[in-house]
Amino acid sequence: MSLVNFRDSAVLGDPEGLRVRPGVLYRSAQPFPAADAATVEQLRACDIRTIVDLRDGSETDPADWAAAESAGIAVVAAPVNPATDGLAERLRTMTTAADLGDFYVLMAESAPAAVAAAVEAAARPGAVLLHCAAGKDRTGLLTALLLDLLGVPAELIVADYVRTADALPQIFAGLADRHRTALNERPDLHIPAPLLQAPAEAMAVFLDLVRTRHGGAAAFLPACGVSAETLAAFRAKAAADASADPAKAAADAAAHPAADAAVSAGVVEPAAG
Repeated sequence: MSLVNFRDSAVLGDPEGLRVRPGVLYRSAQPFPAADAATVEQLRACDIRTIVDLRDGSETDPADWAAAESAGIAVVAAPVNPATDGLAERLRTMTTAADLGDFYVLMAESAPAAVAAAVEAAARPGAVLLHCAAGKDRTGLLTALLLDLLGVPAELIVADYVRTADALPQIFAGLADRHRTALNERPDLHIPAPLLQAPAEAMAVFLDLVRTRHGGAAAFLPACGVSAETLAAFRAKAAADASADPAKAAADAAAHPAADAAVSAGVVEPAAG
């Protein structure tokens, strides 16, 4: 089955191809119900060689990416637990989109090792896929940090994040089916309204707080333990050298017909969110 909420972050994050090389940084929700031959074909069509799984261990199943691993695609666990005591308390008081943005910062700050592992995996050769459960929150903040590192303007990072809203009904249906037993055992479970949305303000607040508290991704990522060599490797892989020659960006985008053809043929599901 094709991945839900799947997209190249360069499409909305850098539509003119001035800062991000297309076909390098992808994002999605977790596979529903598990990766199969169609999923592997989707990944291969985009030259995705590494998958970064941001889910906590309690959310994963060995079958999730078994087909991809059997096909030689590496799966890197970079678990970000959204239910630590401090984060759980913040969830209980969350009411606004701005609260969600602040929650994203706390989540990133609470998991420096996971952030570092994700960036190190993203710097590997070939395209990388970042995902969590919905492909919205943990995936959103990691994607935002990487796009910010490449100099993508905040409003374009926000536009990429907001696109997930269109896919939320399909995502929630998949998550409900996967966790039906657990949900039945928690009839009193309360999920803050902002978590059920992809509000622009949440990502805007996250980026602003990372900038004001940490000096942006370029300072925050080293503080998480990302080496200068890893940052340089990711920039060399993902940055579009378009500042001096905008025509090069257009040529770079045209150099990825495989992914475009896969979308047209239905192998790669057009991003719904």
